[in-house]
Amino acid sequence: MKPGLVAGIVVVAYLLGSIPFSYLVVRLIARKDVRQVGSGNVGATNVLRAAGKAAGVAALFLDIVKGVAAVLIARRLGAPASLQGAAAFFVMLGHCYPVWLRFQGGKGVATSAGAMGALAPPAMMLTLLVFFGVVLWRRYVSLGSILSSACFPLFVWTTQRWGWERRDPSLILSALLIGLFVIWKHRTNLERLRQGIEPRLGERRTG
Repeated sequence: MKPGLVAGIVVVAYLLGSIPFSYLVVRLIARKDVRQVGSGNVGATNVLRAAGKAAGVAALFLDIVKGVAAVLIARRLGAPASLQGAAAFFVMLGHCYPVWLRFQGGKGVATSAGAMGALAPPAMMLTLLVFFGVVLWRRYVSLGSILSSACFPLFVWTTQRWGWERRDPSLILSALLIGLFVIWKHRTNLERLRQGIEPRLGERRTG
């Protein structure tokens, strides 16, 4: 592909990811700044704490959609799998570091799930089973996010080996980079889990 088109796909993916739906939903529904509520994270879980279930579901849905959209736009423009994987990474990066909010964003779970779900649907279905299983079992969204992010690259590799996906090392690499990045974004959650002070689903966090 032409270098200009490659750069355009990456930039569009980043800007799509930068749309701060969690911030906008809380502003619209609760007239609050989600960055000043609960954990201060610009993500669906904190929207749930700040503005209720409907707002949390809306933010989650919109964050997933922008991840899917970035990959579909790249695919529509004829991008190879490696560039679609790059679009998945950069839409997540935009969510985590949105230019519109001075690079103060979320942790990329929903957006990366949407993007990688568009790239590797069978692997994402297995990943969702891990996520919901952990959340239902322990009621820690963060733990579900961490463990499912760790499993996702393995599931991409496995589904390719089983013939559920076409074999493409670039998709495994994209999944690995995204999974590691999401885990790194949850490093403070890991520390709180270790200390036993991480809030469970439904609990409010004040600090």
